[in-house]
Amino acid sequence: MARVCQITGKKRMIGNNVSHSKRRTKREFSVNLREKRFWLESEKRFVTLKVSAAGMRNINKNGLEYELKKAMDKGLLEVV
Repeated sequence: MARVCQITGKKRMIGNNVSHSKRRTKREFSVNLREKRFWLESEKRFVTLKVSAAGMRNINKNGLEYELKKAMDKGLLEVV
């Protein structure tokens, strides 16, 4: 899974560059992804995730275990 957030499922979007003369050419809007280690207290270990900035905010707000469970239910993560 390259360039996909493992928490939110966000991936790249396709759009247009629009010039001054209104000519349109295709472009890509990429996701703000970071590879980040999170401490999983229940298992006493670090978990490395490829996560977007919005995913990090969700983890800070709702907790890591809740977000991991939700991502596994959506099929974004495999059980390791």
